[in-house]
Parts: sequence; structure tokens; C-alpha cells
Amino acid sequence: MPDNSLLEYRFATASAALPLVAILRGLQPEEAEAIGQGLYHAGFRLIEVPLNSPDPFNSIATLRRALPDDALVGAGTVLSVEQVAQLKACGGELVVMPHADTTVIRAAKGAGLLCVPGVATPTEAFAALAAGADALKLFPAELVTPQILKAIRVVLPKDVRLLPVGGIRPDTMKPYLEAGAGGFGLGSALYAPGMSCEQVVKRAKDFVAAWNRLARR
Repeated sequence: MPDNSLLEYRFATASAALPLVAILRGLQPEEAEAIGQGLYHAGFRLIEVPLNSPDPFNSIATLRRALPDDALVGAGTVLSVEQVAQLKACGGELVVMPHADTTVIRAAKGAGLLCVPGVATPTEAFAALAAGADALKLFPAELVTPQILKAIRVVLPKDVRLLPVGGIRPDTMKPYLEAGAGGFGLGSALYAPGMSCEQVVKRAKDFVAAWNRLARR
């Protein structure tokens, strides 16, 4: 098993700086560098390109080359061990999943990558953690309400970071944060295909401002 301590340290540092994951579903490789740099300068340090995007591994490789080492770049919607291997080959560091397939989680950790699987129940959460998950994606957030998040938070280890994903906007973060969320995954409210880099950066700054306002309370 590889020593993941440096990558885990980078993940902890990036999450401490801003625990918001930019989900760039539909990103085109030719726009990856500009949008990635725009997000970075807005404060983002965690960026994923879902694998149901056009040529996602090319976009991930471009982002990794374009961004400093304090940013972490990875893939979302990772469904198989083969995709984990492809991600590592293109320089990605972060495996984000919509589900909690322990075979894929173990493959990610065995490859020396970070892994954030999707869970919706305590059973899935504990299984994912036992397989080596670095944090948990609560998905879909429309189903895992703040009340459910609070109940799950009570039984999990206190240091486990829970990241609601699905329908999150700057004005919907507060109840999740109060229930114990440790950050969020941001999808179409941050980026959607066809948006300009300027539009994405404007939305990114709105999310950062909302997080800073809420997290300081």
C-alpha cells in the first residue's frame, strides 16, 4: 500500500483553506486552463471534472499542469477500477464517486489517490470509511436533508468531513453547515457548459463570500 500521507496532508490543507469542491461537469479541454485558474484565484483549491464530460482526462491533465501544487485536481462520477487507473495516469489526485463501491475506494487508495465516495446512509458511510475514504460526499443533498445530515453526523467520527452535493447554492448552505457539514460540492450553480470564464469566476466569488460569512459565525 503506498504512503498517502503527503497527499492527505495536501487535502487537509486545501480543505482548511476552502472546503468547496468545484464540479465542472461538461467542461471542454480547451477552456480548462482559464476556468481552472479563475477558480484558483477566487480561492478554490479542490476541482473535479466528472467523467461524463467531454474528454475528461484531457481536461484533468490540463488543469493539473496549469494549477499550483496546493490545488488538488481529480475526477467525479468515477465508477470503476479502470477509471481510477486512467485518472492516476493523467496526473489526477482525487477520486470522487456518486456511490460507495468499496472495490473502487480500495483501488483509489491502493493507487495512492484521495477518495471521496458518495453516501446517503450510515451503513454506506461506515463501509466507505472502513475501505479508506478520505471524506464523504452526501449525495444527493436534496435527499440527505440537513436533518438527516445531523443524525448521521452524530454517529460518525468527529474528524470525518461531510460534503453535501446536489442543488447547493450560496443561499442554501447555512442549514447544512449548522447540521455539521464540513464543506460542499458545487455543481451547476457554479459552472454549467457554455458559461464564460467571467461568469464562473463571479459565481465562485459569491460562493466564497457566502462560505466565509457562514463559517465565521
